[in-house]
Amino acid sequence: MSDSRAILVLSLGLIASACAATARAQERSPAPSDPHATARTRALFVNLREVARDHVLFGHQDDLAYGVSWWDEAGRSDVRETAGSYPAVIGSELGWLEQGGPVSLDKVRFDRIRHWMVEAYGMGGVNTASWHLNNPVSGGSAWDTTAAVAAILPGGAQHDKYVAWLDRLADFLGSVRTADGEPVPIIFRPFHEMGGGWFWWGRGHATPEDYRALWRFTVEYVRDHKGVHNLLWAYSPNALRDVGQDGYWTWYPGDAYVDVLGFDDYSTLEPGSRGNDVAGLAADLAWLVRQAGERDKIAALTEAGVEGIPDPNWWTGRLLAAITARPGAAGIAWVLVWRNANAKLDRAGHFFAPYAGHPSAPDFVRFRSDSLILFADELPDLYRMPRDTTGHQ
Repeated sequence: MSDSRAILVLSLGLIASACAATARAQERSPAPSDPHATARTRALFVNLREVARDHVLFGHQDDLAYGVSWWDEAGRSDVRETAGSYPAVIGSELGWLEQGGPVSLDKVRFDRIRHWMVEAYGMGGVNTASWHLNNPVSGGSAWDTTAAVAAILPGGAQHDKYVAWLDRLADFLGSVRTADGEPVPIIFRPFHEMGGGWFWWGRGHATPEDYRALWRFTVEYVRDHKGVHNLLWAYSPNALRDVGQDGYWTWYPGDAYVDVLGFDDYSTLEPGSRGNDVAGLAADLAWLVRQAGERDKIAALTEAGVEGIPDPNWWTGRLLAAITARPGAAGIAWVLVWRNANAKLDRAGHFFAPYAGHPSAPDFVRFRSDSLILFADELPDLYRMPRDTTGHQ
């Protein structure tokens, strides 16, 4: 064989090997469940997995909307006024959106929620959204446990009503856009805490089969029929200590319909005989992170906290201690504590993050200063795809 031909054969072989390696990398590269997700939504998925290697983002529900002593005041945030920065993750509530009115079940205007979602995105933060939708059969709240899931599935008596609700939901989620028309990525977390019996979609009020069918129909309608591609879908049962490791998967709709594996846990670090179990929460988080890694998903503590924060050292002595107590537990991408209800307009004493002057504020500052925890002012660019897109967790 001539030297030139040998060189040609070698070159072709190297090119073929490189192409095969690229194809293998693409096959194993984690990606959102939506194959048509927007570029920034894909980037958020990959970057949250990457950030979780070394950090945990701190989140707070309704942080920009109201606080213990204020309501819809520009620039205000109980978290920022305590720790010097906005949270990295900001949650919003979409309950009552399905009713077609102007305000949520927390009496927040939906046009303002849209504004704050864009604002959070503009500061580099992450948006999550929950949906405590009313009972479509009884007309009661999400906590009205009249059986309803079977009735809203295809062929059910209330299916058309539910489709109309999904139209309103999809129209809103698709309308959250920047000034230049770019859809804002949102982590959407419907039908949560299904392992408990307090919601109409939960245990004892719907079969697991019907729950899974509802989840899949919802995703397919919003994503495929309505063309909303700026969403990551979060699956979050209640506390793992309650549903169990095997039970966690009872309602799971499948990897093709989920991007985030989480759970909501208020009890494990709560004062009392069942609470203050730092080791228990650490073990549960480590398990969750392993499951997310095996399925190429994101792991998160999707809701947490203790109402009123009675322990002044709860942030480092309980929450941070649990996240760092066991190898792997710190692999969650974020932890979100629940909202700070306005004491006069809503519910006095119903708050889960400190406000200026609260006894736990100094410890919250220590929590914020830990190198593991990230607030909004410390975030990398979560909406630009990194060079290495394999995204392994």
